[in-house]
Amino acid sequence: METKAIRVFLFALLLIAAPFLQVARGQSDSEVDTSETVEESSDLGIVGEDVQDFGDGNFSPAPGVDTICVFPKNSAKSVTAGEETELLVGLKNDGESSLNVIAIKASVHLPFDHNLLVQNLTAQTFNNGSVPASAQATFPYIFAVSKFLQPGTFDLVGTVYYEIDQQPYQSTFYNGTIEVVEAGAFLSIESVFLVTLGFALLVLLGLWIHGQIQHLSKVLKLICEIVLLLTHS
Repeated sequence: METKAIRVFLFALLLIAAPFLQVARGQSDSEVDTSETVEESSDLGIVGEDVQDFGDGNFSPAPGVDTICVFPKNSAKSVTAGEETELLVGLKNDGESSLNVIAIKASVHLPFDHNLLVQNLTAQTFNNGSVPASAQATFPYIFAVSKFLQPGTFDLVGTVYYEIDQQPYQSTFYNGTIEVVEAGAFLSIESVFLVTLGFALLVLLGLWIHGQIQHLSKVLKLICEIVLLLTHS
């Protein structure tokens, strides 16, 4: 009798808990459906502040993968604080397998010490960034430094994250200086220096020409006096 009572009690307990189990299962299924929908509707090059922090990983570059960076129509690498700047990241895949670009990320550092981080820039993810073997491709990266960043020279470190045969890799495509200028500033510090130097050289040239003219006039005057003396004698 006691065994039968225990069975009846367990059966009743399952009946009571069944609706909660169904609700939990329904929530799990809906979460899976939502994630699948988001993944299918994703486009190439989504930018967001809440993307995965790939900077936590420290991967090596893949053999046979070369990178290059170009600032289109911006050879001076001038970056206006608070405004978007575009650069192009080129990848050449000389490996035997196709690679998938996951994200591009960059950070701003002080030029004399990269341990002093100035700003982590927004990461840009790619869901369709496939580069087949023996091929090359270009990926855009748009970033903006803080509008409160003081004008001056800083170092930009850019990294591209990718996978080959589900193995993660990363390559640094740029590690060099950029010139940050104020919004609305027409001349950078280097431009002001060059204009000032050019003006100083023009002033020195004018003084030299003026001195040469004065010296020439004295010589001509002396020649005229000698000619007059010879004539009267």
